[in-house]
Amino acid sequence: MAVKRIVVSIVGAVLLLVGVALLVLPGPGLLLVLAGLIVLASEFPALERHVEPVRRRALQTADESVSSPLRIAGTLLFGLFMIAAGIVWGVVNALPLSGWSTGTSLILSGLIILGLLVWSYRRVKSRTAESSSGGRTS
Repeated sequence: MAVKRIVVSIVGAVLLLVGVALLVLPGPGLLLVLAGLIVLASEFPALERHVEPVRRRALQTADESVSSPLRIAGTLLFGLFMIAAGIVWGVVNALPLSGWSTGTSLILSGLIILGLLVWSYRRVKSRTAESSSGGRTS
C-alpha cells in the first residue's frame, strides 16, 4: 500500500503542478488542478473539501471556453499550434531543448487542449439541448 500511496501522490502532484502552471500559461489549468486534487484526495481525505469549489470553477471556465465561435477558434488554433510546435521541436535540432521528449510533451499538450475543447463543447451542447426540450427525453 505504501507504493500505491507514493504513485498516487506523484501523479496527483504532477497534475496539480502542471495545472497551476497552466493557470498563467495557455491551457486547461483549472481542469488539471481539479484532476490533481481528485487524485490526491483519494489518499489524503483532508483535500476533499477543496475539490467541489475547484470543480465548480473549472466547469464554469470550461463552459466559457466554448461560449463563442471566436473562443472556440482561438482554442482550436492554439491546440493545433502546440501540436505543430511539438513536431518542429522533435525534428529541428537547433532549437533550445530540442528533441522528441520536448516535442512529445508539446504534442500531448495540444491533444489534451483539443480533447478538452471537444469535451466542453459537447457538455454545453447537451445541456443546451436538454434545457430546450424542458428536460424531457424522447
